[in-house]
Amino acid sequence: MPQEIDYYFSLTSPWAYIGHQVFRDVVSTYDLKVNHKPVLLGELFSETGGLPLGRRHPVRQRYRMVELQRWRDKRGLNFHLQPKHWPFNGLLADGVVVAAVEAGLDPDAFLRKAYPGVWENQLDLADPAVLTSMADDSGLPGAQLVERAASEAIAAAYEQNRQDALAVGVFGSPAYVLGGEVFWGQDRIELLADALKSKRAPYTSQV
Repeated sequence: MPQEIDYYFSLTSPWAYIGHQVFRDVVSTYDLKVNHKPVLLGELFSETGGLPLGRRHPVRQRYRMVELQRWRDKRGLNFHLQPKHWPFNGLLADGVVVAAVEAGLDPDAFLRKAYPGVWENQLDLADPAVLTSMADDSGLPGAQLVERAASEAIAAAYEQNRQDALAVGVFGSPAYVLGGEVFWGQDRIELLADALKSKRAPYTSQV
């Protein structure tokens, strides 16, 4: 059976977008089964001591802009640092992913369109029509998933992802959890690959 990895993220996260292709390369190389777990970042930040971008000190905000440029170059991407429709309410977009998972569908084709949709094409992922079209173009039933994404059942599943994140020690996006070990941030993907290659036991804070 394939080894499983939990992928915590939000479509509002530039770092999840920046690392997604590299993460998928690791998934392919090591034949991993991905458990997609979109998570509401605002509440996760507040519960774990983080701050939303607008409340961070200007020094941190300026450094973030430099990092975005560095990683844009490093990953060979071409995106807007401040896209037209960002920040946006990610509830519906993340909910489409949750609804796809609920239906037993692989959401990756949708993610591959949605991430650049925000950062490269400056589309509004809070717009149901945009999400429906993206899902359709990804081979998924767009109208059905967007309608389902707005349901209380999907909201409950989304909340459960947040609870799961807290339980395993996730506090931001993206986070990749392998055997209980958290790799936070797209700049940890290479360390994730090293762990998979070596087949070492997971590291813990209990040392």
